[in-house]
Amino acid sequence: MKDITSREDIEFLMQAFYKDAFINPEIGIFFTKIAKINLEEHIPAITDFWEQQLFRKGGYKKNVIQIHKNLNHKKEMHKIHFDTWLSLFQNTVDTNFKGEKAELIKTRALSIATVMQLKIK
Repeated sequence: MKDITSREDIEFLMQAFYKDAFINPEIGIFFTKIAKINLEEHIPAITDFWEQQLFRKGGYKKNVIQIHKNLNHKKEMHKIHFDTWLSLFQNTVDTNFKGEKAELIKTRALSIATVMQLKIK
């Protein structure tokens, strides 16, 4: 299994993750009904975000905390939602990639989920 080495790898990972996230009984509603995500628009933006996290490049400039605060006002997010998101994210990484960047993206995802829970309240 290969490591995450490019923007194309991140995009593949995001497509695989969101395919499962959209149908997940615990968190799917946040993507489909609350945020009403259009994947054709969201995948390039979220790929920018993770490209910045992994490779220090990409043009992501949105305030991720504020976006999730706004969602939390529409439907409150709880620890179970963050735990489910993290588990699904990490499993998607482990299914498709192995290596230094794969471990880094999982570590960053854990940090983001932890900080997000504290800051959106």
